[in-house]
Amino acid sequence: MHARLVRSAVAAISVAGTLAWAPAASALSSEPTPSAPAAPAETPAQKAGSVEITKNDPEGQTLPGASFLLLDSAGQEAGSGKTDAQGRLAFPDLEPGIYRLKETDSGSPLHGVVADQDVIITPGATTRLTITDPFKAAAILLQAKDDKTGQLLPGATVNIGTGTSALLTLTTGPKGTASGELPVSSRKTEFWVKEIKAPAGYDLYKPSKTFTAGPGAPVTVTVTNTKKITDPKPDPSEKPTHKPTPSPSSPGKPTSGTSGGTPPAEASATPDTDSSSVAAAPVGNSTPRGALARTGADATPWLIGGAAVLIAAGGGSLLLARRSRASTCTDGSTDS
Repeated sequence: MHARLVRSAVAAISVAGTLAWAPAASALSSEPTPSAPAAPAETPAQKAGSVEITKNDPEGQTLPGASFLLLDSAGQEAGSGKTDAQGRLAFPDLEPGIYRLKETDSGSPLHGVVADQDVIITPGATTRLTITDPFKAAAILLQAKDDKTGQLLPGATVNIGTGTSALLTLTTGPKGTASGELPVSSRKTEFWVKEIKAPAGYDLYKPSKTFTAGPGAPVTVTVTNTKKITDPKPDPSEKPTHKPTPSPSSPGKPTSGTSGGTPPAEASATPDTDSSSVAAAPVGNSTPRGALARTGADATPWLIGGAAVLIAAGGGSLLLARRSRASTCTDGSTDS
């Protein structure tokens, strides 16, 4: 009986233990517990790029010592440096993107700098650039002068060029000079100059002159002009030196002096002269003084008029001579 009580007690304890554990187990939730979110995977970084510059001039010669500045998209400096003896400069380890390249100095007194430009850097690649610096322009001083006195002349216009192209047009100002910049393509470039408009009062200088200019060097170009030759204006105070030709006498009228027919005094000195001989004397090759020379049919009226004058003068002289003789005879008979 004692053993039966012990087994009953153990069974009771076992039941009690089971009952005590069961409520604790029933308190657990039947829903699954959510797991914590996983950490995002890291994006792999892009590979860096680079830019490499080669610097030369228009003749193909490399230019060392040229300074460059590289700016990123935010305007911050990403690199700077100078070209080496081979004219090269590199900017490595650049993040991909767009950059701005600026040349700050050509490193040469003969060359200028190029304009700023954008550079695109791609991942894992090298961007190569060849940059050509231009030659600096030559400084031109134009002078126009009088070829005799050397006086500077305003108003001369010239064209300056090379080959078949005119590159620069200059006109001298009030001081007879003009200046400008002439682009050059080599260290020694030959140019021509031709005048297209002469100064006032001067002839155009027609020949073309040539000269040589280098980058950045001053050059003086001179054109000479000859003053125009003008005919002198007549002086109104001067009088003509020729004498007017005397006009011929009117036909049928005797003239005074020795230019007309035979004077009456000479006729009275030769009373016995026949009237026919007196009339025929002047109708020869001689021309009466004061009359026009024989030139053909136009002189015929003058000859006829002169003959008429001589005939009239001879007849009058003969009449006077006869009257004088008649009066002399009358006086002699009366005295006897």
